[in-house]
Amino acid sequence: MTVEKGRLIGQGRTAEIFEWKDGQALKLFLEGFPAEGVKHEAHITQAVHKAGVPVPAVEGVVEVDGRVGIVFKRVDGPTMLEDMLSRPWKLGRYARIMAKLQAEMHSREIAELPSLREALEEVVSNQEEMPDNIRNVLVDALRLPDGNSVLHGDFHPENIIMSSRGPVIIDWSEAKRGNPLADAARTWFLIRMGAPIPGTKMQWLIKLSRRWFYSMYNKRYRELRPYSKQELAVWRAPIVAARLFFESIPEERKELTMFLESHLKR
Repeated sequence: MTVEKGRLIGQGRTAEIFEWKDGQALKLFLEGFPAEGVKHEAHITQAVHKAGVPVPAVEGVVEVDGRVGIVFKRVDGPTMLEDMLSRPWKLGRYARIMAKLQAEMHSREIAELPSLREALEEVVSNQEEMPDNIRNVLVDALRLPDGNSVLHGDFHPENIIMSSRGPVIIDWSEAKRGNPLADAARTWFLIRMGAPIPGTKMQWLIKLSRRWFYSMYNKRYRELRPYSKQELAVWRAPIVAARLFFESIPEERKELTMFLESHLKR
């Protein structure tokens, strides 16, 4: 396709976001990213949008310069992370907004979403080179309570756009249905231990505030969807194991390995 991309307006680990035609944005995946994965994300995002969750509307899948991308109706506004780094005195407010948004998402069920449990079963069965310690942790996760809630799978402040109409959740490539505490545990990891995307500004402030921000977020989430500390804790090791094996981000590896070794000694 020969349509010229507009201004670069965002960037993640797997894709760049460009202005596109009038009122649209293009999420253009990096070279080599599988087309099936792009189509899957487009399909899932359409299903979630149809169910009334605040997400951008999908308007097509295109190929540009040999790369595959998703065209969305453009949602203008900074990410939650950008907004709160510019106004750090409002961190508590943002933490509560994020908790409410996730709690509302977890109250919904969408049958079209793939099952988290089935995805785990497939991974455990087919990944022959998986280390035994990681495999054992994921097998243990198959014994945890299941569910049918909408799980984002990558819910953190960089995946929330603060638009004039309210918060909008982006990046649904990892969405599943299952136990909401699996999603809450993934958010715990991303806020408390996740490495910022390269190029993220004011990383010192993120590191300084992440414990306090998580505490405020978690307090509000538990008010809206009560759970015990142990109910969440049992999901942490599987989340860390999956991150370590499938994503393996160098800056995180040492801390995640130590966490997993500590868990296995219990």
